[in-house]
Amino acid sequence: MTVFPYDQFAKDYLKELLAPLGEVKTSQNIAGEVREIDVWFVPAAQAGNATALGLLARLAATSAIFEPFRNAIDLGDVRSCIGKLFDLFAFLERQARRKNSRLEETDLPHLWIISPTASESLLTGFGATLDVNNPVSGVYAFPPHWKGGIVVIHQLPQTPETLWLRILGKGRVQQQAIDELAALPENDLFRGAVLELLSNLKAILEVKQNLEPEERDLVMRLSPLYEQRLAEATQQGIEQGIERGIQQGIEQGIERGIQQGIGQGVRQGQRIFVENLLRAKFGDLDEELRAIIEPLLALPPEDSTALLLQLSREELLARFN
Repeated sequence: MTVFPYDQFAKDYLKELLAPLGEVKTSQNIAGEVREIDVWFVPAAQAGNATALGLLARLAATSAIFEPFRNAIDLGDVRSCIGKLFDLFAFLERQARRKNSRLEETDLPHLWIISPTASESLLTGFGATLDVNNPVSGVYAFPPHWKGGIVVIHQLPQTPETLWLRILGKGRVQQQAIDELAALPENDLFRGAVLELLSNLKAILEVKQNLEPEERDLVMRLSPLYEQRLAEATQQGIEQGIERGIQQGIEQGIERGIQQGIGQGVRQGQRIFVENLLRAKFGDLDEELRAIIEPLLALPPEDSTALLLQLSREELLARFN
């Protein structure tokens, strides 16, 4: 099972949102160092629709590393993130020397620490003040040569441009953001992908032992969204089947298309459920795990669910391979 479900969710979430704007690397090890960067982003020359991401897009206007935290940061967390940043600077400078090129100051990435809350004494101690380049409450900048800052999610205004950062909050702030996400139009650029990631998080939390009260509340809030996501997948399959039937131009084709569409929609919903359970137990889906999805879908849903909950990775692979 994924050991840190929120950490993985935050990495996957930021990668999904920032991918249209440039190159995104997660869990990136720095050569010669033991530090691991959560999310390293380099904007593309021709970026996608940045305005849809509001404040997050502004933070990603230049090369940046993002370090999201589920709980309030402390002194050690900030020092660790700053250490990663300076290690990355040294790594990039070594690369530039090997290529006999010059590393410009503008080429260095900017650090953004994302935390639900942060104490006033912590912000003051690191010299963090409200960011003049992002005049929004909750966005703080370190002194210029440090090239970093802190986003305090629970201080952000409740506006559409901060939505994609507030999703990474906690408690009522996160639940309010999830409500706003669910209310977005179905054709929104990021709504479907984020709902899918939240569904994965729900599946992971449901198989976790000894949930905290806050985690139980989150599962309860995500449950109707999960059902809605399955219903949308089913409806999409039905509509595709009807469309194919109509294109065939005969009544028999329409009837067959509707039946096939319903079956396809239900199967798609079952696939989402199976994939979520696999991720909940084993983390990312590699080629071996993806290879057993089809055999699992061939079983009655109650049988496949029981096997997924009871068997280890090795037992599942042995059974279906």
